[in-house]
Amino acid sequence: MDSVCRTEADGLRVTWRLIQNRLISIVAVHDASDASPVLSFGPATYPDLAQARELHPGLAELWDAVRHDFWTTLIPPRRDKGRRWQWS
Repeated sequence: MDSVCRTEADGLRVTWRLIQNRLISIVAVHDASDASPVLSFGPATYPDLAQARELHPGLAELWDAVRHDFWTTLIPPRRDKGRRWQWS
């Protein structure tokens, strides 16, 4: 199932899609304050996160935030923080 996600960092908001729970496709980047477009891609040209990094390396902080949100979506943080693994 595809889902649309949004991440904000460094004054920008990126819209990205999680495709089949494992692939990130970048849809668009907007200014977070006024929603003016910074980057947009057509459905046939949505780059994945690695391609977006290569195409726009100056947005590294934004791509790092997307990666963080991706992993948080894929593997949510544990709720029981008091429980610890014990090795025997």
